[in-house]
Amino acid sequence: MNLKGNYFHGEFHSIGHGDHFTKTSPADLSKTLWTSGIAPSHTSEIIESARTGFSTMKSLSIEKRIELLKRYKEEVLKRTDEIALAIALEVGKPLWESTGEAKAVAGKVDVTIKDSLPRIKDKFIEDVIPGLNGHEIHKPLGPCFVIGPFNFPCHLANGQMLSLLLAGNSVIFKPSEKTIYSAQILVECFHAAGFPKGAVNFVIGGASIATEITKSKFIKGVFFTGSKQVGLKILENTYSDLSKLVALELGGKNSSIIHDDADIEHTLIQVLTAAYLTTGQRCTSTGNVIVHRKILNEFKNKFLDLVNKIHVDHPSDFESTPFMSAIIDQQAQDTFKKYIQEAENQGAETILAYEQAQTKFQGQYLKPSLHFIDSFNAQKHKFIGQEVFGPHCTIIAYDDLDQAIEIANYTEFGLAGSVFTKSKDIYKKCLSEVESGIFNLNRSTVGASSRLPFGGIKSSGNFHPAAVSMIDSCVYKLSSLETFQNTSKLTDLTGLKT
Repeated sequence: MNLKGNYFHGEFHSIGHGDHFTKTSPADLSKTLWTSGIAPSHTSEIIESARTGFSTMKSLSIEKRIELLKRYKEEVLKRTDEIALAIALEVGKPLWESTGEAKAVAGKVDVTIKDSLPRIKDKFIEDVIPGLNGHEIHKPLGPCFVIGPFNFPCHLANGQMLSLLLAGNSVIFKPSEKTIYSAQILVECFHAAGFPKGAVNFVIGGASIATEITKSKFIKGVFFTGSKQVGLKILENTYSDLSKLVALELGGKNSSIIHDDADIEHTLIQVLTAAYLTTGQRCTSTGNVIVHRKILNEFKNKFLDLVNKIHVDHPSDFESTPFMSAIIDQQAQDTFKKYIQEAENQGAETILAYEQAQTKFQGQYLKPSLHFIDSFNAQKHKFIGQEVFGPHCTIIAYDDLDQAIEIANYTEFGLAGSVFTKSKDIYKKCLSEVESGIFNLNRSTVGASSRLPFGGIKSSGNFHPAAVSMIDSCVYKLSSLETFQNTSKLTDLTGLKT
């Protein structure tokens, strides 16, 4: 994998001098994927490039912007398999799952044009005041900064960039340092599509470079997907700049409530997928499975049987087709292990213990882990409110629905939730009382639709949801009154004489 460096003024610029860092595949630690320099940062040039790009993008007609996005889609389709393999090797996702993400990159173009664009259509109101017409006009913010996550290195940042560009902004994209190559392919596709110089920019680097760009007075929008801790740091760096819009898509500790009338066979597959897909490294992963005591034993036994059948292997293993592969790196594995130890220290019953999975490759492989709480105690079981990026969930027994909702709301996060039941009344009660930005009926907490808003409340976000509504945060609204008749007289003003 050849890293080309930072991209600005319409071309790549090498950063091969200075210190270097290397990336090994979490699925095969003997395999070096790429090596990157970390200096110079080029930040001033990149910001200037974005300013130039904004001047061009805001002047383009909407028809021309749509044309550019469609060309980009064509370029992505040419490289879908390459994108999928890059994601698989950098993240450690099974290739079948990475292919789904790669295909979503191209599909997002159509959703953005068809479903998002109408949300920022200018409005004309005749006689908004007697004798005056009114306009509601949507104008782009300016140069914007997109900071992407490692778990969906292409899909999430892609959706943000498409909305920003369609609305007439320019973009600086900084991917996670763990997934630079797959992100670089997207930039190459934007370049091949013929976007104007400076419309799309790309920067490689860590926290210091991100902070420098975030603080720039020329950056008018900051869009971040990642942890609560980094989100708070971004707010600290921007709170005094009232000209900046900051949109945060943060973590989650998500619960599924399994009522006693649920279709157990359907529920088992949904919950299993939500807990362990992507090795549990999704902000919408199900961490707490809250099960009615009437069906507890049946559910727990069948769930354990299914979890034990999960196959863990190299992401590109075509013969075994693993459901789960490697966790992103050693640091993530160490953090996950501390979480498991904390759960056990707080009295959770271990059903499946923390254990490394054995494969023919030396990598960051973990087996699924599982805990159980028979009687939840808010003072004792604090771990169930904490986010964990790893293959784990906790089954928690409940006796009545109010208790289940209380457990679901125990966490500081509020991203996703679900309930499995045949009762519309129970669904409506949960929909009303569970504190989350996404809530599903008989459907897991993962796998959101791009045609609906995606975002959370509490510590999961700051009320700027992504997906279809991402474009709402890419513009500001301007109001205008108009008249072409000069009818004003001084007598219109009380107390004045003509």
